[in-house]
Amino acid sequence: MKPYDIFMAYISWGDGGKSRPVLVYALDNALVRIYPITTQYGNKSEAIKAKYFEIKNWSQSGLDKQSYIDTGTRLTQNLSAFYNFNPIGALTEVDKKRLIEFLSK
Repeated sequence: MKPYDIFMAYISWGDGGKSRPVLVYALDNALVRIYPITTQYGNKSEAIKAKYFEIKNWSQSGLDKQSYIDTGTRLTQNLSAFYNFNPIGALTEVDKKRLIEFLSK
């Protein structure tokens, strides 16, 4: 597991949660710092859309459809939240560079 890898993890909130793809951005012992990845974009407010990073090379990154990294939601998960330690993919070099630029704004 390393930064820019994409994994499936169980993300919980309040009374529920669901399995979703996440981008690893940092590791700290048994804690993994992640951004959730979503396909929902069109129905979001402009304020939320401004924090969504479009993954241009989503297919090459192991995702099934156009996806966005929710950079407005930083989460910390225990390693136990991950279904396995095999990534479903990783950001391409082009998308890594774009994400770094996006986050620096």
